[in-house]
This record gives sequence, structure tokens and C-alpha cells, in this order.
Amino acid sequence: MDKDRAGGIGHQIKGTLKEAAGKVTGNDKLAAEGKVEKAGGHVQEGVGKGKDAVRDVLKD
Repeated sequence: MDKDRAGGIGHQIKGTLKEAAGKVTGNDKLAAEGKVEKAGGHVQEGVGKGKDAVRDVLKD
């Protein structure tokens, strides 16, 4: 597993927690930050998956 893939998953989790905390406390800024971090995590995970796929093709 590529480090980008693992990091992306971590950012998604962190973003989900921030978003939930923002909604519970009524802090719209925190909820928005969580959404942005979660989206960035999805992108980072996708980059990691791409790297893994290229690495797998080059192994063969």
C-alpha cells in the first residue's frame, strides 16, 4: 500500500470527525474544514491507488 493511499484514508477519517464535531457544536467553519479535508483525503487516496496500479504493472 502506497503512503499516499494510507495518508488519504487518515485524512478522510479526520475530516469526517471534524465535520461531525462541527455539526454537533454548530460550528459551520469546523464542519466546512472537515468536508474539505475529507475531499482532499479522497484525492490523495486516489493518487496512492494509481501509484499502486502502476507499480503492479511494472512488476509484471
